[in-house]
Amino acid sequence: MRKKVMGEDFVDKAFANATDFTMPLQDFITRNAWGTVWCRDGLDLKTRSLITVSMLTALGRAHELKGHLRGALNNGATPEEIREVLLHAAVYCGAPLAVDAFRTAQEVMADAAARG
Repeated sequence: MRKKVMGEDFVDKAFANATDFTMPLQDFITRNAWGTVWCRDGLDLKTRSLITVSMLTALGRAHELKGHLRGALNNGATPEEIREVLLHAAVYCGAPLAVDAFRTAQEVMADAAARG
């Protein structure tokens, strides 16, 4: 599931960059987040991605947000839907976090457009 959402390159890079110290965390995330929560019935992958985008925006986690924005696009979210999630987050999380999230989203979408 992790490769399906985040892309094979992203996941391969995460494991390639893992050290003996950080590998248990990669295994934990893959098993518990991707192998359990993301595989549950009840929400489709696009909805899960948009929820994750909103939470990472609220937390101000730009690095993780970048990967999950790509995942949201991979899961069928449109740039317009992502924009609406970020605007909605601005009301509840504050403008500074939303501004950072919009910058991150713009970068990801420009990269996606360049790749075709």
